[in-house]
Amino acid sequence: MNLFLVIILAYLLGSIPSGLWIGRLFYKVDIREHGSGNLGATNTFRTIGKKAGAVTMIIDILKGTLATLLPTFAIFAHSGIHPLVAGIIAVIGHMFPIFASFKGGKAVATSAGVLLGYHWIIFVIIIVGFLICLKLFKMVSLASMFGAIVALIYAIVNVFLTGDWLLLVIVCCLTFFVIYRHRSNITRIKDGTEPKVTWL
Repeated sequence: MNLFLVIILAYLLGSIPSGLWIGRLFYKVDIREHGSGNLGATNTFRTIGKKAGAVTMIIDILKGTLATLLPTFAIFAHSGIHPLVAGIIAVIGHMFPIFASFKGGKAVATSAGVLLGYHWIIFVIIIVGFLICLKLFKMVSLASMFGAIVALIYAIVNVFLTGDWLLLVIVCCLTFFVIYRHRSNITRIKDGTEPKVTWL
């Protein structure tokens, strides 16, 4: 029973469309009708501002972290589910949210939150890689994909040091999700039409 509860809760946590709800509640704006139409933090930043974007990003990260921590809570002690599995279920919920017609974000912040909940060092490395790439190229999409690749490289090295194969498998999945969800961005990057940030 605990197994199913963790799976359901992890999916529901991931399904929380923070950008959509913040836009509707506080700005009377449906972010799906503006910008890229995406529910993630980047489109929230562009559509309704830095404050809303920052809050959306934090919530999206934390819902991945909380889902990853669910199996460690005493109430779910005998669920038999690995924290990373619960985390990736939340990422799936983020991409296909039941609260937003199964059309969600690009898995970046929630994936980072999963890794924060499981192995905080990799989260810090990802953030550093993301910021360096963003500083150099000014494209959030490129920085997001670069951060995912940095995570993958770390997981590969880590498996030889610790034998944590599940971390490598999950990070492979998360990296695939992030890159696959950025297909249109990759096309725009190639064409030279991808939007660039001006504040960094």
